[in-house]
Amino acid sequence: MDVLIMASQLILGLCILVLLHEWGHYFTARMFGIRVEKFYVFIDAWGKKIFSFRRGDTEFGLGWLPIGGYVKIAGMVDESVDKEQLAAPPRPDEFRSKPAWQRLIVMIGGVTVNAILGILLFAMILWVWGEQKTPVQGLKNGLAPTEWAESLGFRPGDRLVALNGTPIRYVEDVYDPRWLTNGPPEMTLIRDGATINLRMPDGFANNWLDQAKPLYLMPRVRFAVGEVVAGMPAEKAGLQAGDSIVAVNGRSVVFFDELQKALKVHAGQTCTLTLVRQGSGDTDRTERILPVAVSDQGTIGFVSAPETLPTESLRYTWAKALPAGYALGVKTIRDNIAGFGMIFRGEVPVEKSLGGPIAIAKKMYGGRWDWQRFWMTTALLSMILAFMNLLPIPALDGGHVVFLLVEMITGKPLSERFLMAAQYVGMVLLILLMVFAFGNDLLQHVFR
Repeated sequence: MDVLIMASQLILGLCILVLLHEWGHYFTARMFGIRVEKFYVFIDAWGKKIFSFRRGDTEFGLGWLPIGGYVKIAGMVDESVDKEQLAAPPRPDEFRSKPAWQRLIVMIGGVTVNAILGILLFAMILWVWGEQKTPVQGLKNGLAPTEWAESLGFRPGDRLVALNGTPIRYVEDVYDPRWLTNGPPEMTLIRDGATINLRMPDGFANNWLDQAKPLYLMPRVRFAVGEVVAGMPAEKAGLQAGDSIVAVNGRSVVFFDELQKALKVHAGQTCTLTLVRQGSGDTDRTERILPVAVSDQGTIGFVSAPETLPTESLRYTWAKALPAGYALGVKTIRDNIAGFGMIFRGEVPVEKSLGGPIAIAKKMYGGRWDWQRFWMTTALLSMILAFMNLLPIPALDGGHVVFLLVEMITGKPLSERFLMAAQYVGMVLLILLMVFAFGNDLLQHVFR
């Protein structure tokens, strides 16, 4: 049943995203009088389809292969690679007959709709379900700064109470980019009972935007071992869910950030963990010492189960939900840019970051039908789809956009021969990427 629910959510989510993405291309093409020959949700590979119907010049249908969708725009070099049509003289209602600026709008129509959809879904979620926020006053142990944050002057246990002299009620409030509009902000902290005003340096905004998320504001929490990742050093050493790690090489650790720093010191080495394991009775607790190999990244392979922090539920009117949804959409795009940067710099392994349909169904949608989670996941995927499609890869919208911008700058269109070759290269790259993602899914979530 869990598998059926995961698959159903994945297929419904993809149908919504693909339908609206392709509708963005279809709508803008028809707006400029361009003929659209096909509109398909999912791929009708080898001519096989679940159903189709014709309205006007366009065949609408549902393909059987759920890896995307497409609109076949007349006179455009696309995945159909229709050489016969391109060899004929251009017709007035074809893509290639239109001005470059109109073709550019058609190409960004899909990602524009996905971005708008993501923002509207975020806003709808806030309007219907509200939002859980963490009061600053509830962080009894303060914050756990990253190395970057410590270089700015933060220290473990600091309590952030104000920004630019304005008191902060919730930890999440500081994520609002308005704090960056008037130059580097000033943070007011409580440290060991004393008040400290910490002015951020010049260039802080650019560095802050480069982070996957502002980790210097992560609450400092006590923790236990949650999920132990199969095949990783933690499992091989014998760690179990529920264990409490209290020391590394005999040095006491209380908070999760202390464990992270201790493991990083021993990156690439073997160290000993002192842990407390709960038995069957309330008082049945045993202390154990286990040797564990630490990866070169300073990890051992488990997901922490942090202590529960007090939260407050906030309700939104639609007028307030819309700008908040926009902020969430911008943050999602920013996080994806930062994530790709980490992959290309080699900071994060590709196989740990790139997931296919199985990973999306299992980790994002989950095995229980929860409408709030479904719409949140669909909103995230919509923003990710908008970002991915703008990557400058031939066969993606971003590749076509680059070629059109070159044409608009030079005043001369690129040859159809070049565009056809680029389309072939892009299609091969995308197929290899999909094969890798699906194969990685099988290795991570099926065979393991």
